[in-house]
Order: sequence, then structure tokens, then C-alpha cells
Amino acid sequence: MCERLILGITMGDPASIGPEITVKALAAKDVYDNCRPLVIGDAGVLEAACRIVGREDIKIHPVSSVGEALFEAGTIDVYDMKLVDPETLERGRVSAAAGDAAFQYVKKVIQLAMAGEIDGTVTNAFNKEAINLAGHHYSGHTEVYAEFTGTKKYTMMLAHENLRVVHVSTHVSLREACDRVKKDRVLEVIRIAHQACRDLGIEKPCVGVAGLNPHSGENGLFGREEIEEIRPAIEAARAQGIDADGPVPPDTIFSKARGGWYDIVVAMYHDQGHIPLKVVGFVYNEREKKWDAVAGVNITLGLPIVRASVDHGTAFDQAGQGTANERSLQNAIDYGLRLAKSKKQE
Repeated sequence: MCERLILGITMGDPASIGPEITVKALAAKDVYDNCRPLVIGDAGVLEAACRIVGREDIKIHPVSSVGEALFEAGTIDVYDMKLVDPETLERGRVSAAAGDAAFQYVKKVIQLAMAGEIDGTVTNAFNKEAINLAGHHYSGHTEVYAEFTGTKKYTMMLAHENLRVVHVSTHVSLREACDRVKKDRVLEVIRIAHQACRDLGIEKPCVGVAGLNPHSGENGLFGREEIEEIRPAIEAARAQGIDADGPVPPDTIFSKARGGWYDIVVAMYHDQGHIPLKVVGFVYNEREKKWDAVAGVNITLGLPIVRASVDHGTAFDQAGQGTANERSLQNAIDYGLRLAKSKKQE
């Protein structure tokens, strides 16, 4: 039997749904059949989460090192940071204290991965306002990982079922995003997208590249970025042996990808890629007034370590109710494990 790899899973903002969906996801025995999960967070908050979701049968096992973990189904090992008092924690509210804790969990999981103590990392959501209130000025997980791993060339990939999307830019204004559509950056992201598919076991990936403007600029009528920046990047990628197609009009490329035309799509900016992914992954039940699914995985590509994440926010409005859906975390664990296995084989 192959050795089960160790995945470090951050608890997310302690005032969010993160602790609850962590308990729900790790209640499944098959997770332990496939990997060895270690939660980075606060044991007391997870114990409270067990009560909230009605899983008091699960044992929380605090540890202060990876070597102390048991990795047994029915027990959740927690690298206990002891940063939050569960008795005074205000669930569903933004706070500097919770933001700092969430940031420290991420910093610790990165340190463990960089030291080779764990094989990959999976993150629950933190709240950007909360971490900034705590004095940690980052626009998201991706930027935190980039800084603490010393990575300069990276991008975000979103995935749900057969739809995979990477981005030329993410957390910047739309005006700035347009300015960032440059040949060198587009080519860099095409290369990263191609390698990501290879890492996921796709032998000969086809990369679809979206245009920036309506109708991909209509031969310059609606903008020249496709002519001057995007198409030259695609041609350069093809010269390097990458099967890249485009620029494809943004209003059709994602339907084509869902239909199997492309293994991955290069989007030019945050919402161009996020909106179609979340339309198919987030399913709201109007009759029952609840989310049937909040699915999708966020992966940071280009890092020296593996990082997969849930593709949703902290959902403070659902915190403390025990009803949050754990599917996105389950998917993130699956993706994290696949990428960790691929990296292990390099």
C-alpha cells in the first residue's frame, strides 16, 4: 500500500463556517483511507464546532508537532495554536482577533510545508477585512503564499468538475486588470496552465485563451489587446509546443470548455473567470432557502508547495448554525492530494 500523504488543513477564520465544514469533511472515513489530514487551528474552537454540527462522537486531538498526530478516522488531529477562546468567540462577526488567528494558521501551514513536514496544504476561507484589521495587509491567500514562499510567478486556478480556469490578474481593479493584459504575462499564465493540467494527469492538454474585449475585439473594432498582446502570446506558446487556442470570445469560451473543447481556460481578469465557475458550482435552492452546493476549488499554481482551497468566503451569515455545506472543502482535499502525489513523483 502506498504511503498516505500528510495534508495540512487550515481551519479558516474561527468566527466563520470554516471550523464546522472542517469537522463535517473529516468525519468521512474515506478521507483517512486516502491521506493523513492535520488541521491547523484551535482545538477548543473545533470542539465547539463538533457540538454545533452534531458530531460529538468525533474526538479532537490537540498536538504541538506533526509527529504527535494519530491520523485515525474518528479523531481529528489539530496543530493547536491556542489563539482563540471559544467561550468569548463571536461567530458570524468580523474581528481583528479572529483575522489574526486565521492569518497565523496560514503562516504556520506554509512553514510546515516548506520544511517538508507535510506534503500539501488546503485552506479554508479567511476574511480579508479581518486580516487587514489585524495588521496583515494582503488581498488574499494567494498573495500570502507568494510572499512566504518567495514566489514571483504564480496564478490562481479555479476548478469544478471539468471546468478549470486560471487568471492573468485577480485582486485588482477592473481598470488595472485591463492594463495588466500584456504578452509576457499572458504567455506566463498559459505555460502555468499547461503544466497544471499535466500535473493533474492530462497528458496533452488543450488551453483555451479568452479575449479581453467583447467578441475578442472584433479585429480591433472594440479594442486592440487581442491583436497586440493576447494573440502574440498564444503564438509564442504554440512555438513552445503548447496546444493553445484563441483568443476566444469570453461569452462562449466557458461553454466550450464545459463541452470538452478545452482542458483549461486562461481568463484575463478575476470576474471573467470566477463568474462562470461559480454559476455552475454554487447552487441555491429557492424553495428551501438554502445552498444545495457551494462547490469549486481554488488552487495557487507556480508555488514550490501545494495549495488547494475552498472556492467560497467565510459565510458569516451561516456560522454557528451547523448547516454549511462541506462539499467544496472535500473537493479541495481531493485536489490537494492529487497535486501532492504528482509533486512527490517529480
